[in-house]
Amino acid sequence: MPEITKSYEARDVEAKWYAAWQEAGCFAGEAREGQETHTIVIPPPNVTGILHMGHVLNNTLQDALTRRARLEGKAALWVPGTDHAGIATQTMVEKHLKKTEGITRHDLGREAFLERVWDWRHEKGDKILQQLKELGCSCDWDRTHFTMDEGYSKSVRTAFVSLFEKGHIYRGKRMVNWCPVSKTALSDEEVEMRPTKGHIWRLRYELVEPVGEHTHVVLETTRPETIAADVAVAVHPRDERFKDLVGKKVWRPLGAKVAIPIITDEAVEMDFGGGALKVTPAHDKVDFEIGQRNGLEVIESIDPDGTLNEFAGPELAGMERFAGRKKAAQILEERGNLVEAKPYENNVGYSQRAGVPIEPRPMQQWWLRYPRVEEAKQVVRDGLVQMHPARWSKVYLNWLDNIQDWCISRQLWWGHRIPVWYRKGVDKETLTEADLQNPEMIHVSLEGPADPENWDQEEDVLDTWASSWLWPMGTLGWPDGDAQAKSNFDAFYPTTTLATGADIIFFWVARMIMAGLEFARPGAPVEERIPFKHVYFNGIVRDKKGRKMSKTLGNSPDPLDLIKDYGADGVRFGLLQMAPLGQDVKFDEGRIESGKNFCNKLWNACRFRTMSGEMSDNSSLDAILARLDPAQMDEDDHAILAALIESMRILEKSFAEFEFATATQRLYSFFWNDFCDWYVEVAKTRVLDPAAKDHALAVQDLVIRQFLLLFEPFAPFIAEELWSVMGYGQEGKFLQDNLLETAEELSSAIAVRGSAIDEAATSTVDQLKQVTSQARQLKADQSVPQKRDVTFFLQASNEDWAAIEPHVAKLVRLIGAESIARTTEEPSLPAIVSPFGTLYLDTGIKIDPEAERSRLTKELAQVQKHIAGTKGRLSNEAFVSKAPPAVIEGAKKQLADQESKAEEIERLLKSL
Repeated sequence: MPEITKSYEARDVEAKWYAAWQEAGCFAGEAREGQETHTIVIPPPNVTGILHMGHVLNNTLQDALTRRARLEGKAALWVPGTDHAGIATQTMVEKHLKKTEGITRHDLGREAFLERVWDWRHEKGDKILQQLKELGCSCDWDRTHFTMDEGYSKSVRTAFVSLFEKGHIYRGKRMVNWCPVSKTALSDEEVEMRPTKGHIWRLRYELVEPVGEHTHVVLETTRPETIAADVAVAVHPRDERFKDLVGKKVWRPLGAKVAIPIITDEAVEMDFGGGALKVTPAHDKVDFEIGQRNGLEVIESIDPDGTLNEFAGPELAGMERFAGRKKAAQILEERGNLVEAKPYENNVGYSQRAGVPIEPRPMQQWWLRYPRVEEAKQVVRDGLVQMHPARWSKVYLNWLDNIQDWCISRQLWWGHRIPVWYRKGVDKETLTEADLQNPEMIHVSLEGPADPENWDQEEDVLDTWASSWLWPMGTLGWPDGDAQAKSNFDAFYPTTTLATGADIIFFWVARMIMAGLEFARPGAPVEERIPFKHVYFNGIVRDKKGRKMSKTLGNSPDPLDLIKDYGADGVRFGLLQMAPLGQDVKFDEGRIESGKNFCNKLWNACRFRTMSGEMSDNSSLDAILARLDPAQMDEDDHAILAALIESMRILEKSFAEFEFATATQRLYSFFWNDFCDWYVEVAKTRVLDPAAKDHALAVQDLVIRQFLLLFEPFAPFIAEELWSVMGYGQEGKFLQDNLLETAEELSSAIAVRGSAIDEAATSTVDQLKQVTSQARQLKADQSVPQKRDVTFFLQASNEDWAAIEPHVAKLVRLIGAESIARTTEEPSLPAIVSPFGTLYLDTGIKIDPEAERSRLTKELAQVQKHIAGTKGRLSNEAFVSKAPPAVIEGAKKQLADQESKAEEIERLLKSL
């Protein structure tokens, strides 16, 4: 059996085992007949992306779920892949071309440019997937998908054609969110509203002909650069202030001198800007709707690149829109149209990708009326799709209640080109609804027309999300109908869990649910069509100040550097300890170091075990259980096995409820505190006793073996290495080839062999731990070195002394005492109130009454704080009505113990 080296070298171990796992095909998702499956599809990162802390958190969670499922005997499949990321990738390649060759995509032309993008993808792409391997991710890499692969592209075209034929997809001229940098339309979900400081201008629009005392209309605007595109001034039909002006005309103060009408519309807010609204249908969504209702002209004065055109007038034409805004305000002031300019802050829509204000523009685009909206609501209401934390269900349902048609076309070259062809010579901008149903003018199909020379394909591509909403189905073979694809789809769809960020609940999660309901297994029950059963929303990784990590702020560590410094297991375990269910993570590198230290603690504990006695040739669970001797079982054995069983129960619950921080914190506390700091220490004397040695080592072997199985989903590399060198596995098999017993199964297996766990022993051991900790603290408070043996006296009742006397020898060794003797007196010595009575420390030095009074006063304050907290819980009706009876009884006992302790401390203070 290989020897456990003195120190754990993470990098060597990680490289060795990942290569071995891949060579053996450990991550292959293959389901036997009747075997329960567990499927996760990775949220596909951008193909040119690199690993950041958000990826580390999200993928560690997915890997833990996948590895746990394997240990539970399920056919676990984790599908990896990357997204073509239309705007992001095209922008990156365009910048590269400009920087290195001084050319644009238009200089190259569409086909040549796309060749460059594919070259870029092959050179730079999938780097992030290689980085995930360094993290230990157990994806089935043979199933890696890319959203532009031919098979996946077929699923995208199939969905488009189906939705078009059902009337869900249409082409229409509507207001879109236009990005002047990316030069493409964006969906509402790709626009981020930000508070933006600027100005609001109060302006005079002169009446063409005065009406009584009225010579002008006053209104306010934040966009004077668009005045040249005004086609009307609107007022509310019930606004009495303007009843005599409706139907009259005012002069447009910028651009060509044109008289525009005063109209009425219900959309006008009477209490804003004096009650009048400039109507600019080409540059505002509300104005566009007013224009549609009133048959107004649409004049565009801003070009797609964000510059003002000739319609803005000769003074502004050619200017950038924000520079044009300042110039327009200056001209208005010079002409006497400016009444007032005030600082003003309002919410402005920004392109999430480009970070610039979007420009509302009326454009012909392809739109999708969402299918299965009501069904998508119902599956969440009925719990068929469960969201964790549950509060996100309300957000999801609210969005679906207010859903708008989706603009799915993008003015890009990189992406899924829309499978629509127009008859040559047809102007697609003038097509009517009837034309779009005429096969002589438009062709929609998977493969295109039979006579391509007579047709021109649509130039636009689909929104990236209009391909990734098919991800759970497309990666599992839909819509291919061959036997292998069907078998694959039948086995692993619906998937089990989606782990993602709440920031894309609308972009991706909701849309995937609707896509699954629409396309997967037509006619099947709804539970067979949903894309996943659970959605876990992990939080955002932030710095200590609560700021989101970003390159700009320079507050994000490089995950690969962390892996190099602390090991992949240390990073994984440390990060999950910081990640409560659905909450943002305040990153603390100290916790990552703690993860590394815990791995070292585990390594050293296993090394100490092998140094304490030879490992058995057969270290299977059955063989270890057979070595347990019921006659040798003492309180410490019962307590550590009870703690192991309880840890298993907690992890079972934690995985079911996605409470990863709870799981990792329990593992840390159990192994470090319960096992290493207590059990291993108290067992040292038993290991020296030939009659008790094998039993004591068997208990340690049982704990370590089961702990490695529990730990593997979080820290797979060190778990596999120790599993191998400790001899728990069989030749040629890996840790994941074993089944993890449930808590009840292991408890029953122990009981069957006559060593039934006495969970009551836990209480005794907890009290012994407490008195040990208190005695050590008392020594520290009196500046007594822990290694110096001193005398303790215990003032205890007959009952308490009977309980502690069998353990005195053990406590003497653990505390570092010369002796612990019973006393009936009240010596003037430093003291603490222990579960067994008052414990006095004899240092041989006269007590300082003031110092002792100060120490006891502080201790009393802490005890009183605990008493107040416990009383508060017991007086809380919600707690009492919902908590299990055992929890309430435990709280009452705790209160009684704390009150007794407070009384004893008060007695000690009086004695001083």
